[in-house]
Amino acid sequence: MQFHIDKINKLLDDFDEATLKALEEISYSKTYEKGSYLLKADNICTKSFFLKSGILRKFYLHNEKDVTTEFYFKGDLAVSFDSYTLQRPSKEYLQALTDVTVNTIEFNSFQNLKKKHLQLQELDFLITEYHALWLEEKVFELHTQNATQRYETLIKKSPHIVHQIPLTQIASYLNVSLETLSRIRAKK
Repeated sequence: MQFHIDKINKLLDDFDEATLKALEEISYSKTYEKGSYLLKADNICTKSFFLKSGILRKFYLHNEKDVTTEFYFKGDLAVSFDSYTLQRPSKEYLQALTDVTVNTIEFNSFQNLKKKHLQLQELDFLITEYHALWLEEKVFELHTQNATQRYETLIKKSPHIVHQIPLTQIASYLNVSLETLSRIRAKK
């Protein structure tokens, strides 16, 4: 995964001045307070959010429980991928876990800009590839690891999560009960 992130960062570093200027012109900064929703279910994800600071989470509701699917930190790009890509109502919510500041780009503005700047087409492709790889890895872990192994993998990849995210949301993300997560943590 790091290899892919490095490819994205190299492309960003190699952007020509015209592409950078065009991106800057369609991007704007916005701050959301803790608990605010950047996206709610049944709304279309018409924006992408690049986190400058703070923490977001993505979740959906199932049987009146929220199921956390992703956490976003500084430097991450947050969208409801299905809703953003297909411009249809989202099944997911994007919520600020802390106060967050994001750079925002409207979907239509980005689509129009991609027609004029080939580097943005390549960026879009690399981000889509990265998302697919990340998702495949997460599904693999969910199907091949037990709860303890999933927790250990999470701690290995993202040790900061345990100090910044409520345990109920970590349990939801790992697809375990809070009680199970507590037992796992007590053994460590």
